Amino acid sequence: MKVFDENKRNLTMLMDFYELTMANGYFVKGCGNTQVVFDMFYRENPENGGFVVCAGLEQLVEYIQEMHFTQADIDYLRGRAMFDEGFLEYLKNFAFKGTIEAVAEGTIVYPGTPLVTVTAPLIDAQLVETMLLLTINHQSLIATKANRICRAAGKAAIMEFGARRAQGADAAVYGARAAYIGGAGATATTLADEMFGVKAVGTMAHSWVQFFDSEYEAFKAYAEVYPDSCTLLIDTYDILDSGVVNAIRVAKEVLEPMGKRLKGVRIDSGDLAYFSKRLRRILDSAGLTDCSIVVSNSVDEYLINSLNRQGAEIDSYGVGERLITSKSDPVFGGVYKLAAVQQPDGSFSPRIKISENPEKITNPGRKELWRIYDPHTGYGTADLITLAGEAVEDNVPFEFVDPQKPWKQMKFEKFHAEKLHKTIFKDGELVYQLPKLEEIREYVQYQLANTVWEEEQRFENPHLHYVDLSRKLYALKEDLLKKAH
Repeated sequence: MKVFDENKRNLTMLMDFYELTMANGYFVKGCGNTQVVFDMFYRENPENGGFVVCAGLEQLVEYIQEMHFTQADIDYLRGRAMFDEGFLEYLKNFAFKGTIEAVAEGTIVYPGTPLVTVTAPLIDAQLVETMLLLTINHQSLIATKANRICRAAGKAAIMEFGARRAQGADAAVYGARAAYIGGAGATATTLADEMFGVKAVGTMAHSWVQFFDSEYEAFKAYAEVYPDSCTLLIDTYDILDSGVVNAIRVAKEVLEPMGKRLKGVRIDSGDLAYFSKRLRRILDSAGLTDCSIVVSNSVDEYLINSLNRQGAEIDSYGVGERLITSKSDPVFGGVYKLAAVQQPDGSFSPRIKISENPEKITNPGRKELWRIYDPHTGYGTADLITLAGEAVEDNVPFEFVDPQKPWKQMKFEKFHAEKLHKTIFKDGELVYQLPKLEEIREYVQYQLANTVWEEEQRFENPHLHYVDLSRKLYALKEDLLKKAH
């Protein structure tokens, strides 16, 4: 029996109100304990990219473990005068009783594939919808954006600097976590370091420089306090005629007599390509070849690509609002759809959602997700969605359907197959060992280096990763579509 910390923030009621009205209706109609299957998936990669970095699973696990309705919650719902008293009594002792399967956090994923599958009593499956979508959608979006920025930056380091532009405290903290998964090396958000071990970094603001009587005095004071990690912000007044001149002076007059070196200079404004090249020449001429050039100021992968083409001399980037909000494509459209309902005989009856938009038609039934690898290169050639229980064995020919070209006769022959879903909860009990954050980050890097084609990593017109259906699943989908019409 889990013991709840009453002083800890309770997010159980962070759900769409319709989840409660539906749950109450299911309870009243006597079907609340019927086992159902829901799939969480998304339809399009952000920024027309080639893939998504899936993130947020750990926070979903925490939510599921801590779900409980307090007396205050029950009193609030009773005050709405629309919920059955028996349902309110049921919520007093509520604990999630279902099974959750999901791809491991940090997995490279593709549109249409089930990232999370919930098999649970109908009420349980309905009540977790909002938080499931919230955690996976948000962190997957930010992890993917961070990864794009890091890939554009190449050898240059990326630091996440976005807290003050994030949409709220949670977006700042969990965004920093997601950015680290995606490849950012550090954050400016101290709480993210305390909570998750994402290294917090920071030096000074313009106010530090403005406070002192002169820029030189400001730099000198900072160097005296932090001689081992001295990075100076040099664009408060004039980058070339004042900032870098005073930085070099402090390096020579304050740091070097102490046996220390100036770690870096930072600029937060101006023509970043022009100034970085000028600064590199000036610093090198002063013997400060090891002094890093750090830039910020509304940076993202598009600007970084432009700076690279211009030959900018930048060692690290502080990336703020364009990362923490994924400004250029700020919505990740994950959805949560019913796929199957258990019948009295124990079998599961498939369910399908039909739409005038073909991409919104769902894949019915209980399913499994596989990644198909080329056994010679190790790269993933496709994802395969099958009905639950279908056997997919290495190098055993397997017929499938390309949904974009269903008339073609297709089959995998020489391949290695990996089932991507891990069982996270089994009948309400956590059975999965959550990996450490560093392990998740390393998993992302491993996949991109060893299993994801370079063509899928292009920013423009990336190669389309195939998501195929087994013949049995495709036939079931076609049959349900025919019956519906």
